[in-house]
Amino acid sequence: MRKIILLSSVAMIALSSCNNSGKIQYPQAPMDESVTDNYFGIEVKDPYRPLENDTAAATTKWVEQENAVTENYLSKIPFRKDIRARLEKINNYARYGRPSKDNDGKYYFSENNGLQNQNVIYRSNEIGGEAEVFIDPNNLSEDGTVALTGIFQSPSGKYTAYTISRSGSDWTEIYVMDTETKELLSDHIQWAKFTGASWQGDEGFHYSAYPKPEEGKEFSNANEGHNVYFHKIGTSQDEDKISYEDKENPFYFHQLDITENQKAAVLSASGQGSGNMLKVKDLTKANAQWITLAPTQDYIYDVIDLIDGTLYLYTNDGAPKGQILAVPMATASNKKTWKTLIPEGEHVIAGINLVPDRMLITYDQDASNHVYVYDMKGNQLSEIQLPGFGSVGITSSPKNDDIFYSFVSYTTPSSIYRYDLNSGESTIYKQSEIEGYNPEDYVTEQVFYTSKDGTKVPMFITHKKGIELNGQNPTYLYGYGGFNISLNPRFYSNRLIWLENGGVLVEANLRGGSEYGEEWHQQGTKMNKLNVFDDFIAAAEYLIDNGYTSKEYLAIEGASNGGLLVGAVVNMRPDLFQVAIPQVGVMDMMRYHKFTIGWNWASDYGTSEDSQEMAQYLLDYSPVHTIRNDGTPYPAILITTADHDDRVVPAHSFKYAATLQAADTGDAPKLIRIESKAGHGAGKPISKVLDESADIYSFIFYNMGLTPDTNK
Repeated sequence: MRKIILLSSVAMIALSSCNNSGKIQYPQAPMDESVTDNYFGIEVKDPYRPLENDTAAATTKWVEQENAVTENYLSKIPFRKDIRARLEKINNYARYGRPSKDNDGKYYFSENNGLQNQNVIYRSNEIGGEAEVFIDPNNLSEDGTVALTGIFQSPSGKYTAYTISRSGSDWTEIYVMDTETKELLSDHIQWAKFTGASWQGDEGFHYSAYPKPEEGKEFSNANEGHNVYFHKIGTSQDEDKISYEDKENPFYFHQLDITENQKAAVLSASGQGSGNMLKVKDLTKANAQWITLAPTQDYIYDVIDLIDGTLYLYTNDGAPKGQILAVPMATASNKKTWKTLIPEGEHVIAGINLVPDRMLITYDQDASNHVYVYDMKGNQLSEIQLPGFGSVGITSSPKNDDIFYSFVSYTTPSSIYRYDLNSGESTIYKQSEIEGYNPEDYVTEQVFYTSKDGTKVPMFITHKKGIELNGQNPTYLYGYGGFNISLNPRFYSNRLIWLENGGVLVEANLRGGSEYGEEWHQQGTKMNKLNVFDDFIAAAEYLIDNGYTSKEYLAIEGASNGGLLVGAVVNMRPDLFQVAIPQVGVMDMMRYHKFTIGWNWASDYGTSEDSQEMAQYLLDYSPVHTIRNDGTPYPAILITTADHDDRVVPAHSFKYAATLQAADTGDAPKLIRIESKAGHGAGKPISKVLDESADIYSFIFYNMGLTPDTNK
């Protein structure tokens, strides 16, 4: 039975009566009509350039006014509080992380009792034994906005370095503690970014950082000079020595790792291509020099580990779907000595885990994970049987037999399994359960639809069993399509409120991702980017043509590169959607590369500085620049961003919102929700996640004219 009813006309009138004309009065954004850029003779006006200064008084005032307008709108939705309460109830269940044995011989794992803002790290002497709290990130801030992002134990287990992020920023701080006593040491690293702590003995660790940014521009200025440093325990950061720098390439990311056996250093440089440069150094030899294994960033090269003098290496060089090589460390500079251990196959290699004398290889098969066991000679031995469409995470070590894997799907929360390498049997270790929720009430199907150019694209569709394909089902379509990222089945408890109300949840595996390897990725990059938008539009058309939904009940959502996707397709096909949610999106394609690490995205997008052809291509789909202003009705739009987003700076969403609100696109709301003390998304406390999700679902349901049943 359908759980959604139409809103009364009285409620609709009450919500829309924001002024005498029935239209929302939006604040006037700071403007400078004189700003014009020239790209190879192409003149582009940028009147909202002042919004790029996110700390200016005028921008701050505008943000406050926009949030007030948005809150005024959302506060009048009659079921907003009920949705927030239902989401809190849905999320109030225990969640578990996979245990792993660390260098001190103890087992570490994460747990969350349900509504804790951040997961708590525990440890025990044995699997299933009495556990103690090791680090509780909820104690690092009163509001839960400090997130634990990594834990790195020294080789002997004497010390533990851990990394944190404040308010969702990519900026990283590193602290060090005595592992046994949990006593915090004086060591403290600031202005690190995209880094862990790679220990070289117990003496200290390598990390990557930028120079301290200009005050007031910490979250917007372009980042240059990503160097690797060595920190010696017991000293101040000012005394840290540079381990590696490349002054000629200030836009490279650098990461230095020490292999687990401490016998080799591995240096990766990326940021200006689709892959990475790779060098290794033999630490067993005095004055050893770096050996270059990959001289360019054209392909991915990753060292899996060094075992008994052999480097196990993953690459997609000459193998778009990936292959695994065995490289003798002693002759690594001679490619003739490299051996193909596992050649490229039919499916994409998505993960590699080493266990004693074996390898566990995770493959993507039509965007769903499958795991196989191989011996160290590259022979496939068996498959780990999984419950169905889903995603797998594995913890293992070549030093012990402890193997745990997690499995999630669109309908099942995470289950942790223990795998016996000898018997090949999997047994449930811990399983999350949500009160009142039965996964058996829902079904996920995979379909393959045809895009504009004839390409077959996979798509997962999840809904209650037995729904009627009458075109009246509210449908939530999500996409990403970029940066070699695969959209595998995942479980989001917040989406249960959609499913339990008869909604259809859809994820499309667009080109630009890694679902079918590097070729699939390249088909959605640079001058092929329109393929991604065409794929998404074709997904929407498939859902309508096959009776799942209609334009009046179709909502689209995407974040980051997916926010760009939503912004672009709304401008291309405003007639196709009822609601659009572009989150933390890349909206100004002409200037994206000028902020923080935006230059890193050039390998996917190209830049307006490349050529006239590239500049025109970007301009023709850039969401900020292609908003219609001719009375064409647009869907209801709720933009989301955050003040500490230093990945995709909020200026993108600010300029997009200002342009959209000033344009003649009909009377449907065009709102922006600007979160404080939050970033691009990672590490966001659950309280903020619930608030944002409640606002998004309230906005979608209301603008479809539907009232959800929240009495569960």
